[in-house]
Amino acid sequence: MVLLVAAAACGYGYMMLAYPKVPPPSAVKVDASPERLARGEYLANHVNGCTTCHSQRDWTKFSGPAKPDTIGAGGQEFSLGPAGVVYSKNITPAAIGSWTDGELLRAMTQGVAKDGSPLFPVMPFPHFGSMSEDDMHAVVAYIRTLKAIESPAPPKPKLSFPLNLIARTIPGPNTYGARPSPDDKVAYGKYMTNAALCSECHTPIDDQGTPIPGMDFAGGSEIVETGYRVRSANITPDANTGIGSWTEQQFIDKFKAFETATNATLADHERAQNTPMPMTMYAGMTREDLAAIFAYLRTLKPVTNRVEKFPDAK
Repeated sequence: MVLLVAAAACGYGYMMLAYPKVPPPSAVKVDASPERLARGEYLANHVNGCTTCHSQRDWTKFSGPAKPDTIGAGGQEFSLGPAGVVYSKNITPAAIGSWTDGELLRAMTQGVAKDGSPLFPVMPFPHFGSMSEDDMHAVVAYIRTLKAIESPAPPKPKLSFPLNLIARTIPGPNTYGARPSPDDKVAYGKYMTNAALCSECHTPIDDQGTPIPGMDFAGGSEIVETGYRVRSANITPDANTGIGSWTEQQFIDKFKAFETATNATLADHERAQNTPMPMTMYAGMTREDLAAIFAYLRTLKPVTNRVEKFPDAK
């Protein structure tokens, strides 16, 4: 027993000291040109979800738009079911003012905070780390312009064993990708699908947070952020249970219908059919980008998976 305890203690110590394995932050200084700020605003507000995840959302409204006085201030809770819970951090200048651009880029693309602690991949650094370096520089430039909001530090992540140790091994060096030309619609659509994090909600995972093989984009992930159970839709090109029968125009209109938010308060029965998908955020994407995402989704393997989206609705 003594040997087992000693071995376990050594193993734990090794995990805590050896991981995460990432290089030091770069000495890069991001140039905040008007063009870069505009690109960063578009990505952060309408594609990457930075200002949605790092804010408090108003679930009395359709798709839970960010409360204006909390944008970037963090504190949003993300339940991982039996695996635990994590919280988004404050990304306004009140919290990141002392961070260098290199430290911000390392957090966004490699998953390690300024103090060297690992970030759980609810912060989607595996996605952002494969985007173009210029796009990530644009996001850094833009979030530095957010209104500074002082807020209490969010609770530390609460992860069950062994996920609390596994999470330390997930961050790692990244390799930036190239942003394809929009003329290559499918390749560009794949890039934007990754940037918009579609697989994060539309690919179901097991109890350890691992994507279920063969179920890419097939939906069924259960999310309870709205206060009710909601399951993500099947967005593979299956004709009967996915979007195989949709036209490109129908796909675009699905988002653009919410480009002008009504700001109406939902009735109680409507809240059971509210969606955690930030439709009003994605509605700000250009028609060309939405069309490209649709073109890429059409190339995926069709998966038959009929999803009951709102099991708590009566």
